[in-house]
Amino acid sequence: MSEMKHKPTRDGAGEALVELGRKNKNVVVLSADLTDSTRAGWFKKEFPERFIGFGVAEQDMIGAAAGMALTGKIPFACTFGVFASGRAWDQVRVSIAYMNLNVKIIGTHGGITVGEDGATHQALDEIALMRILPNMTVVVPSDAVEAYKATLKAAEIQGPVYIRLGRNPAPILTKKEDPFEIGKAVLYEDGKDVTIVTCGHSLYEAKEAREALKREGIYAQVINLHTPKPLDEELILEAARKTGAFVTLEEHTIFGGMGSVVAEFLSQNYPIPVKMIGIKDSFGESGAPLELLEHFGLTVEHVIKAAREAIKAKKR
Repeated sequence: MSEMKHKPTRDGAGEALVELGRKNKNVVVLSADLTDSTRAGWFKKEFPERFIGFGVAEQDMIGAAAGMALTGKIPFACTFGVFASGRAWDQVRVSIAYMNLNVKIIGTHGGITVGEDGATHQALDEIALMRILPNMTVVVPSDAVEAYKATLKAAEIQGPVYIRLGRNPAPILTKKEDPFEIGKAVLYEDGKDVTIVTCGHSLYEAKEAREALKREGIYAQVINLHTPKPLDEELILEAARKTGAFVTLEEHTIFGGMGSVVAEFLSQNYPIPVKMIGIKDSFGESGAPLELLEHFGLTVEHVIKAAREAIKAKKR
């Protein structure tokens, strides 16, 4: 068996931006002093006349992106997720979401695996902040291949899109030929006893947990919910009826994120036990990515434990 390849999701998006630049002259890329880190520099190198750098001025960048969208351009505004969702949230809310403008926001360095940069640069709440905005689509690719597809697809749909990307290399778990549609979740692995719903880099932990549970005689299905908004209600409801117990897993606060999206839907449509794994009312910390996953309870062992508890709860 060949060794699993790793690549940052931000790289997949950076490659897609270049591809979009070749295909569509209306695509423009904006950056707020993080051109290399967000991989926007790859687009800049090939299409300097369609790239604008704003320095440390995220609010200005979002406002300019709104103006460009009004002229028919398709702007991709690139910065760290903490800045896109925090520093520029008012501009995203009023100038983009409220106006339902065709602006795509790429937020990199999402999740705890940002590592040593620490709490100020680890975006742990931006899924919540972006998904509560009307008109906003939120996509969290699981690997670089999916990030490439998500970026291309974002340019095809009308309206604002937020794409959450990671900094560190993540395992390549999907294939180029796999279908990808924004708003359509993927049944990554089938099972009958419990459903593990995840997004982003956490797909790897979900996959490994499934394999470990299988050795115990527990068959978990894994759903790659790469689009927390709009939610694929049909697949979530089908999974709930089949397994009767859910575990949600994400590198994000448990308040308002992907897990909350799932729990909110199930509570109103098909109430079942749901165990949520994520950051519990805490800021991040500086440290090695794997150490942080262990510290915040996001490892395979934590998923296995939650799956057992969810199964036990449905039998009460």
